[in-house]
Amino acid sequence: MPRLTNRARGLSILALAAAAPLLAAAPAMAQSAPQGPIPYDARRGVFSFAGGLEQALPAVVQVTTLGQSEGPSSGENEPRPISSGSGAIIDAREGVVVTNNHVVEGGRKFTVDLADGRIFDAVLVGTDKATDLAVLRFEAPGLSEIEIVDSDQLRTGDLAFAVGYPLGLDQTLTMGVISGLGRSGMGDRIEDYIQTDAAVNSGNSGGPLLDSRGRLIGINTSILSGGGGGNDGIAFAVPSRILMYVVGQLRTVGEVRRGSTGAILGSLNAERSRDFGLGIVRGAVVESVAPGSSAEAAGLRRGDVVTRIQNRPVSNAGTVAATIGIAQPGTGVQVVYLRDGREGRATLTVESPGDRAVVLGSEVVAARGLSARAGADGLQVFAVEGGSAAAGAGLQAGDVVRRVDGAEVAGLDGLAAALDGAGPRVLSVVRGGEPVEVALP
Repeated sequence: MPRLTNRARGLSILALAAAAPLLAAAPAMAQSAPQGPIPYDARRGVFSFAGGLEQALPAVVQVTTLGQSEGPSSGENEPRPISSGSGAIIDAREGVVVTNNHVVEGGRKFTVDLADGRIFDAVLVGTDKATDLAVLRFEAPGLSEIEIVDSDQLRTGDLAFAVGYPLGLDQTLTMGVISGLGRSGMGDRIEDYIQTDAAVNSGNSGGPLLDSRGRLIGINTSILSGGGGGNDGIAFAVPSRILMYVVGQLRTVGEVRRGSTGAILGSLNAERSRDFGLGIVRGAVVESVAPGSSAEAAGLRRGDVVTRIQNRPVSNAGTVAATIGIAQPGTGVQVVYLRDGREGRATLTVESPGDRAVVLGSEVVAARGLSARAGADGLQVFAVEGGSAAAGAGLQAGDVVRRVDGAEVAGLDGLAAALDGAGPRVLSVVRGGEPVEVALP
């Protein structure tokens, strides 16, 4: 079975991938590089994307994470390298580097290696597990930065270039195309990935995905591997649309504060589509709407199936969460939904994060990243929000909640009351017929 694997390790020098099949009329393209199908370097007489890409390469760095040393030492308990990956400098004046959370996770110290051979210590500004992003900062003269463009302008079939430090090599550049947009369902995160067939391997994590002009369109985060752990031509990147919101939040407040609308959503699948009498398998099902929420004010009801948001197709509940989560409070978000086979439209006003610690609907409760409803066996978790306390604690969809802090919970009201307020909670759940203890921070 295919498996998704996060990648992190090391690399630094340029290895330009060959462009596509060359066209015969090279001389005729010499004076029309911007208009030609493939940029042509008349001086060297070759087709090449180097002119647009070389400006970005000095801003691609190797990130090394050092953790607590283990075992005997010579007297100094110095941290040792525990992982490495790639990163992109997006602000040269401030020395701001964006990379993956899984590259820096568990680290005590961080170093940044530049393409020109210099190495500097860096400090961790903040991380966001839900999008697998992290921000580092370091001080150094003569830095370059990568221009960032809006990933919403991408189209399937656009050329894409991945840059990083894979498999212990120096800086390496690979080429492919955008093979899919809006990908989700690959893990327990806020997902709206760019998919590419550019070769991405261990060590490329955190490195930039560039367009053919050398502008950042995403940050490489994971690959889909068919058992061997190597590159199978399917890689995923966090789009710049999400990246810039997350980085902005981490730089200003040190954490990501996501908006909400009061709608509790689940993903549409084939079974539920048959139950609804629909001919589609992609969408987000409204499980419940909190009283007094913006979703209720917009007219959404339980059973509505959201098919588009901000004029973008909805793959599942993760697509909606990704869009709502990066919208500023007060923003109006346009949605298209199906109700009884008919299409409807609504505008949801994004509410400030933290306005609703616990959302209690008529048939669903959502708190601390879990959503649960009453089932035949008890209070069953049907969704776990990526990057939430519930996800971090290992709670899974399908778990049946029996007790909270040793006290039995009866009904949605009881679960909502037990999870309300600050402080850790211990959930006793049944998973696959076996009792499991889950500690929520």
